[in-house]
This record gives sequence, C-alpha cells and structure tokens, in this order.
Amino acid sequence: MLDASVEEEVVEAVSGADAAGEPLLVMAGGSNLVIADAGFPGTVARIATSGIAARSEDDRVRFDVAAGETWDELVARCVADELAGIECLSGIPGSVGATPIQNVGAYGQEVSETIASVRTYDRRAGAVAERSPAQCAFGYRSSAFKGSDRHVVLAVSLVLERSAAARPIRYAELARTLGVELGSRPPATDVREAVLALRRRKGMVIDPDDPDSVSAGSFFVNPILSTAGFAALTRRAAERLGEGSPPPPGWPEADGHVKTSAAWLIERAGFHRGYGGGRAGISQKHTLAIVNRGGATTSELIAVARELRRGVAEAFGVTLQVEPTLVGVAL
Repeated sequence: MLDASVEEEVVEAVSGADAAGEPLLVMAGGSNLVIADAGFPGTVARIATSGIAARSEDDRVRFDVAAGETWDELVARCVADELAGIECLSGIPGSVGATPIQNVGAYGQEVSETIASVRTYDRRAGAVAERSPAQCAFGYRSSAFKGSDRHVVLAVSLVLERSAAARPIRYAELARTLGVELGSRPPATDVREAVLALRRRKGMVIDPDDPDSVSAGSFFVNPILSTAGFAALTRRAAERLGEGSPPPPGWPEADGHVKTSAAWLIERAGFHRGYGGGRAGISQKHTLAIVNRGGATTSELIAVARELRRGVAEAFGVTLQVEPTLVGVAL
C-alpha cells in the first residue's frame, strides 16, 4: 500500500501505476468499500492528504478541503463555527474526498447542495482540473465519479452559510426528534446532536461497544421508480400483503419519478432485523445494514446481500442497487 500525504504524491502514485499498466485501487478511509476475500491484485494508493483553507464570501464561507480530511471532523468544526449546510450529514464515516463520489446524503441533506467545485486528477487526460457541480452530474447517491475510476478526487470546495441556525429541516423523523415543524431552522448544534443520536440508535455511528456498527453502512439505496413502476409496485404489494395493508411509501421526485424505501421492501419481503444465522446478517437495529458479527468473510456478506436482493425482486419486482463500492466481487 502506498500512502500519499500530499496531493502531488497522489498524482504521482496514480500516474505511475497507470504508466506501468498496474491495476490500481485508490482509497481513503475505506468505510464504503467491500473488497473480495482474495484482496486486490495490484497497487493500493491510500489518500492521506490534509489541509483546510477557509475564506469569507459575504455571508458565506468557502472551504477548500483536502480529500484525506475526516468528514465528520469537518462537520463538527463547521457547526461549532456557526456555519450551516452540512449539519444533517453528521456522523457519516470516511473522508471528505469520498463524499462527492456518491453524493452522500442523510436526513434531508446532500453534500452536492454545498459543493462549489471538486478538484480531480483525470487519469485519461493525465491532468488536474476543477470540476463544477454541473460537470459532477450529481444525482441521488450518484455522480459522474461513481462507477468509474477515471477521476481521482483530490480536494472538495464547499460553500456554507454563516448561521447558527440549521438549514430548513426536510426530514420528518428528524423533525419529530427535534420537536419542530418541517421547514423550521433550529440551532445547528441541536440538529447535529439529534442526527448523531438517531444514527447511534440505528448502529450507524462507529462504536467499539456496538456490534451492529460493524458494517459498510446502508447496503442498498432507496429505489427510484417511474410512476408506472411505482404503480406496479403498489399493486404487487397489495396482492402480497392484502388489500387493507398500508401501501409502500413513496416520495415524488422533481423529475416525475418516485422514491420508495429499500428497508420497507426488505422487511415486507420477509427479512427482519437480525435476520441470518451466520457470521454475516442484517443488523438488529437497521434493516439496510449487513453486519459482520465476527469473523465473517466478504463471500458470506455477499451471500446475504444476494438473498435479500433476490427476495425483494421475487416479491415486488424491484431490483435493489448496491450503495457501497464492490471491489473484486459482484452481486
């Protein structure tokens, strides 16, 4: 493994491997990676860069952050400095450079809402360049970087609002926890603590004393269906669960599609929290997390994931998509 502590070392490690025709895996914290039991047959470059530069822009502050910085430490700093825009993304593990790749989001916020630019090394062009939000092609848990190894994220620029109050609350569960109405702006410090508490209850904050926190986070993303696809899902759910059963949840998207709940599908397909009798299985706290109960292999984890995806497809005709990056394995 090559550790790159400055941006130039990242570019050197990547370009050197490419010139030698060597397979290359670029990683930072690794919290969103699932790697085959056989390992990776090539060079692993670990981004360990650091550095945060801040400058004022009227009522906002722009942060230029090295890819290797720890994400939650940045969130904590911004909340403490009364800067709003990423407080709902508290407790997410991993590095800053990983956040634009899958456009991380939680509790009604997405990182793309605050990103001004992303600096990358383009392996095809052999050049470093700043990419605008439009060039990043952000979508729900996706971007131009996800599923492609062409661009290596070197740094991320974020623009945050000067405010002790959080951005308007959009997520019903978070609003209930805070005891506020949707659209209100409680103190960002309160929002951060509420989000961390919610994540802990779901085993989504790394905790040595919580075996349910030993996971790669949510393993499947919430499906986004066409209106016809969501109607078909609703019909199949009524057939399977009975006409009087509550329908699948649906949240309309701006483009006319409908987002539904992967957790709801998994549970209604017959997979409960704690499911699985082996070393890998569903978390006791969160249906979307597949946890390592001790000594589990990647093959065992993937077997559980395949069972869940197959069961949901058979029950509801929806194919769940994987959220973490799989290396050397596939569903």
